[in-house]
This record gives sequence, C-alpha cells and structure tokens, in this order.
Amino acid sequence: MVGAGVLTLPYAMSELGWGVGVTVLVLSWIITVYTLWQMVEMHECVPGKRFDRYHELGQHAFGEKLGLWIVVPQQLVVEVGLNIVYMITGGQSLQKVHDVVCHGRCKRIKLPYFIMIFASVHFVLSQLPDFHSISSVSLAAAVMSVSYSLIAWIASAAQGTSAEAEADYSLRATTTPGKVFGFLGALGDVAFTYAGHNVVLEIQATIPSTPGKPSKKPMWKGVVVAYVIIAACYFPVALVGYWAFGNGVDENILITLNRPRWLIAAANMMVVVHVVGSYQVYAMPVFDMIETVLVKEYWFRPGFRLRLVARTVYVALTMFVAITFPFFSELLSFFGGFAYAPTSYFLPCIMWLIIYKPRRFSLSWFTNWICIVIGVLLMVLSPIGGLRQIILKIKTYKFYQDYPGLSHN
Repeated sequence: MVGAGVLTLPYAMSELGWGVGVTVLVLSWIITVYTLWQMVEMHECVPGKRFDRYHELGQHAFGEKLGLWIVVPQQLVVEVGLNIVYMITGGQSLQKVHDVVCHGRCKRIKLPYFIMIFASVHFVLSQLPDFHSISSVSLAAAVMSVSYSLIAWIASAAQGTSAEAEADYSLRATTTPGKVFGFLGALGDVAFTYAGHNVVLEIQATIPSTPGKPSKKPMWKGVVVAYVIIAACYFPVALVGYWAFGNGVDENILITLNRPRWLIAAANMMVVVHVVGSYQVYAMPVFDMIETVLVKEYWFRPGFRLRLVARTVYVALTMFVAITFPFFSELLSFFGGFAYAPTSYFLPCIMWLIIYKPRRFSLSWFTNWICIVIGVLLMVLSPIGGLRQIILKIKTYKFYQDYPGLSHN
C-alpha cells in the first residue's frame, strides 16, 4: 500500500502550506482507515457468502448491471493511470541514478530514453501468466517502498539541517489562480497515495473464514499494521521533506536530494525495483480483462500468441503516453481525484448506507455522509487542479524533449 505517490507528498505540502497540509494528511488517513474498515466488514455482510471482488460488492449494493458500471470503470482508470504514472516514475528514477553516479562527467540523456529503458523490462515481465508468477517481484517491491521512504526523510533531514539558506514556506504559486489550482491539485496528490481499497477484498479472499473465526478479524489486524506502517512512511516524508526544502522541493523528493550521492542513487534504484513490481500488479487485472474480451467477444484463440500481442501493445501504449506527457505530479493530481476519491473515500460509505441502512441522523449516518461529501468534492475539484497544471506545462513543454520535472506558477 505504500506506493510511489509518497514521493510527491512534500510537493503537495508546498502547495497547501503547513496548517492545511497537515490537516489534509491526517484527515485523509482517518477517512481511508474508516472506509477500509467498512470494506473488511462488508466482505461477509451476507451470511454464507463472500464478496471477493470490489465489483461483486458493488453489484450486491447497486444491482447486477449498475454495480458493474459504477465500479469497473473506476478500477480500470485506477489501474491504467497507475501504470502510466509508474512508467514516468521509473524513467525519472533511472535518470536520477545516472545523473548522481556520473556527477557531471557524462553526457545528459533525455528522460524519454529512460522511460523506454524502464518499459523494456515490462515487455518481458508482462508475458508472465499470472499473479503467482510475480510474487517474488512483489515482495521485493514491498521491501523497497518502505526502504526508500525511510531514506527520503532521513536524507531530507540531514540535508535540511546542513542547508546554508533557510527554506521558504510560502505557497509555491505566486498568483491567486495558481494558489487555488495548486491547492486542488495537491488534494489529488494526497488522494493518490491511498490505493489499497482497490484490492482489499481480493486480499481478504485469500484468508480462510468460518462462522467462529470470520476472515474480518485477522484482516482487520493486517489493516491496522499496514496503516501504522503507512503513517510511519507518509508523515515523515511529507513533513520532513517540506521542512527541509520548502517550496523549492521537486515533484519527486528523491529528485531534489543530492547527497550523499551513493545513498540517493540506491534509493532511486529502490524506486525502480518497486515500480517494476507495482506496474505488474496493477497491469495483471487489465491484461486479464483485455484477453477475456478478445476471446469472448472477438473469438480470438487464447494462448501465447494472444498474450504476446495484447500485452505488448498495452505496455507500448502506457509507455507512449508516459513519454508524451511525463508530468508526474499533475497526473497524480488528476488520477488521484478522478479515480481514487470514489474507490477509497466515498463508494464504501454509499454501499454501507445501502446495505446496513443505519438510522437517519445516527453517528454512523452522519459519519458516512460527511465522508461522501468530502469524497465527492475531492473527485470533482482535484482533477481540475491537475488538468490545469498539465495544460500550463504543455504550453512550454516540447514533446519528447527532456523534462526537468519542476513546476512554475
């Protein structure tokens, strides 16, 4: 659950400021813990039946057809959006490793080439048949995500205490529109970091369940541990990174850090390993959907040839979009609000109200409606901030040229 989005939290803080930034971080953590608890509880809300997929729970709450149309498109946007962002993240981190190791002694290589290098790994890994075949990659990714989060805030603290000039904590934008849209985009950045809801039911489905020992008990213990680790990663990275660099921080905190060089190079390689595994985890359901549609609707013959063509085309498309629009923070803002806000912030609350029907004006009723209102506002407003930033970047950005990743408002 600790994804690459953690690296943009100091940047989000620079668009929110200390007071609002801390409030948004804490509130998002609390809301998503609550909605994740709801998902765990609803997994077996019908005696003798388990909802092992998000869309199955959606179908139970909204109806067979409407449930699919509400949940599946959101999940698809999440998975494809993450794959595009991870392409950019992998390319940026490889470029940073090259620049740190060379330290001015090598010719600079443009970001699009590093994205292509990162994508070349996935042309091979995408041919692995299922989740079980990438389990070792996933384990390495999990270890790496916690490790580079630790390095990010410790290196930031070290660099911040030794900095000659004090950091500037005024908002990154200087104009009123820039501040407003930057605020909206930062909300999407924060929302992007909470992605576990999309797979929580699939995870709980792997836990044995009996009437005496329902799966929700061990699952909830796992969620508590996960969210403690999330807090231990997210809050230090966000707060220490912003404290160290202020509004001069880059979209990716590891791009800002420069010393000690060996440690920063190692941290960026950890990011590369992490997003290699994460890309495959989120791409596998998309591969399955594409191949199922091709076989059932278009009478393609299942097998290696179909897998080779379909998955290669998908990886190539995500690589092409990443090279064309390498806007890490802005894409996080857009996808974070558009896709993550529904699945993580308010869809569980709506399903809870439909399934359990809490008494009107009770504490449960009020809590769910507050989460729904906040989540809907997040879904509507934060993509506007991300989209506006993308439009501004496109005005000055030359396609397929190097991209420094810096934001100017």
